[in-house]
Amino acid sequence: MANAVLDIKRWGNNLGVRLPVSVAREAHLHANQRVRIEVENGRVIITPLENGQPTLEQRLERFDAARHGGEVMDATSVGAEQW
Repeated sequence: MANAVLDIKRWGNNLGVRLPVSVAREAHLHANQRVRIEVENGRVIITPLENGQPTLEQRLERFDAARHGGEVMDATSVGAEQW
């Protein structure tokens, strides 16, 4: 079991902790990976997300024309963009 005692540092307006490679490796974390951070009973829990980038199908499922105004789905030409 990897463990470390670290200092929390200021990073702009936020706080940050640098994870030692042994801790990151054991937790299966790597650079540019998306994680979920939760606080449970005063403990910070970092959970790696399996698929950081949603697929096109997942993005289209979340699309809400009412929220986004529907303008991206408008098929009428505007200005000199006629084809």
